[in-house]
Amino acid sequence: MSGIEHVVLTLPQGVRLACLTRGAAGGRRVMLLHGFPEGAFVWEEVMTALAPHARCLAPYLRGYAPSSAPPELSMYRPRLLVGDLVAAIETWGAPLDMLVAHDWGGALAWNLAASRPDLLRHLMIINAPHPATFLRELRHSPAQQAASAYMTALCEPGAEALLAADDHAALWPFFGEASWLTPALRDRYRLLWQQGLTGPLNYYRASPLRPPEGGSDALHGLQLPPDLVTVRVPTTVLWGEADHALLPGLLEGLEAYVPDLRLRRVPDATHWLVHEQPGLVVDTIMQALG
Repeated sequence: MSGIEHVVLTLPQGVRLACLTRGAAGGRRVMLLHGFPEGAFVWEEVMTALAPHARCLAPYLRGYAPSSAPPELSMYRPRLLVGDLVAAIETWGAPLDMLVAHDWGGALAWNLAASRPDLLRHLMIINAPHPATFLRELRHSPAQQAASAYMTALCEPGAEALLAADDHAALWPFFGEASWLTPALRDRYRLLWQQGLTGPLNYYRASPLRPPEGGSDALHGLQLPPDLVTVRVPTTVLWGEADHALLPGLLEGLEAYVPDLRLRRVPDATHWLVHEQPGLVVDTIMQALG
């Protein structure tokens, strides 16, 4: 897409984050974070619409080519992934006017906003559960446990080969009946996945937040003290309620952890709201920026 520039942020710990950027220098700074199994390119339409008003930066997260993708599972611990974002924001220029994040990007953004509220003025989450409500639902909601069962499969040692087989036949169904998935966009996903799936899958493998496999599962002993997960920056949550993997129950009680919360439910949208209704995403960002 014309106007999109490519930059690389080299972080102090040696990680390199390949990024897409667009917008006038000196404008309000908006960082956008993708999830699984996507890449920074999913934000291009949103970035183009925001370009007259803000300078946007969308990194490929650690593990997603062409960013650094170490093979070791230990390199995907949450504190390291959040550390990438802290360093990226400080390198690009803190504080951000807004951090916008979806799916796994949202999981990192929740943690970043709770631990380093000085780095951003506003948080916007799109279909990514807060860690405290996700922990609660994974423990106590059979419906959410069933909806998240795919996470266990993604953690299996041979998941990369299974997902890559037959032109990634097992990955395309993640998107459901996606009318937005054009042949050109399919090619971009295919190119991304061909460069490696171990990094993206290691996000699941390194996380304790996945469905319990028994009464002694580590999930049952996990503690998330409220002080560590409370987000004290103004936060907008945009949520597609037809998300089959992340159910609306995850929104219950969210205000206890996000005192300054604006929640916008979208009944006819799925997990892939960024693709389905990019105009709504842009409008919500603009409203939050004021």
